[in-house]
Amino acid sequence: MTASDPVPRYRANLRGEIDGAAVYEALASSETDPKLAEVFARLGAIERAHGDFWQKRLAENGVSYTPKPSLRARILGALARRFGPAFVLPALAAGETRDSAAYDDQPDARAAGLPADERSHARLMRAAAGQEGLPGPALALLEGRHRGGGNTLRAAVLGANDGLVSNLSLVMGVAGAASNQQALLLTGLAGLVAGACSMAMGEWLSVTSSRELYSSQIETEAEELREVPEEEKEELILIYQAKGIAEPQARALAERLLNDQSTALDTLAREELGIDPDELGGSAWTAAGWSFVLFSAGAIVPVAPFLALSGQPALITSLAASGAALAAIGAGTSLFTGRSALFSAVRQLMIGLAAAGVTYGAGALVGASIG
Repeated sequence: MTASDPVPRYRANLRGEIDGAAVYEALASSETDPKLAEVFARLGAIERAHGDFWQKRLAENGVSYTPKPSLRARILGALARRFGPAFVLPALAAGETRDSAAYDDQPDARAAGLPADERSHARLMRAAAGQEGLPGPALALLEGRHRGGGNTLRAAVLGANDGLVSNLSLVMGVAGAASNQQALLLTGLAGLVAGACSMAMGEWLSVTSSRELYSSQIETEAEELREVPEEEKEELILIYQAKGIAEPQARALAERLLNDQSTALDTLAREELGIDPDELGGSAWTAAGWSFVLFSAGAIVPVAPFLALSGQPALITSLAASGAALAAIGAGTSLFTGRSALFSAVRQLMIGLAAAGVTYGAGALVGASIG
């Protein structure tokens, strides 16, 4: 193949479209809202059509190639079916944004109008459902900005990573000081419990503080709505004008909304404050519980071998298990970063082992000094 051979590029483009179609089809099959499911299905069909375009280009070059969805696409699809579309949409939206210019420098793609499609999936979502077919929160969900499940996947991977790296470093630091088996085990378990409790309490405080702030802002808005409704009406008018609605229509819409105080408050909270009154950032206790569980899941990995083994075998097994978990977590980050799973796994492995090496060295120095 020469440097100008288009076949590798066609193959890569086809793989990307096949992956996109597979994920959108998984979203369509797991979505309970029929309108949203229809949007996802149509987007999957668009990706399939793009794939057909590249398959024809390959056929014209004498190449028969029908790839299966990648591991990343299959994992995202499985997660969507298990936990719902909101769990994976942020990762999908980030990928769409990152790849939106991929076809800009490909003449054959530009001639077929593919760059415009890649940059306008939000518009296509609206067109597929009908301009009045979906409420604002549903469109926010489609664009990966839904507060409720928005960053759950990312938080899950990074939460487990925090527990793994911090406790691995702690255990290796104590091992470097040549402590005995009981000290290593107690240190690891103490680090697990202390870290998980700290993370859970921090998450609870963070979410609770956010909810209290949101509630305070909504209460202030409700008081202003009661005391100075005309000013709030003018604010709504300005908001709608900023969205491109003509002043007469914006005024009429604001007046209709203000006839119902609860609807007006809900609209002001969403449009002016950017707050979803139904969620207020989610449950603090749920966030704390998941933070505790995820941190513990990562932190137990370097400790578990010391429950069954002792001495050098336990240390080597701890490092091996932690290395495997680091690589798995790194591969998991590729779901929302878009980097290759191998690159992400190796990078995460190197960073985790480097942290463990630093603390092991520090522990050895301290142990020698004390000795």
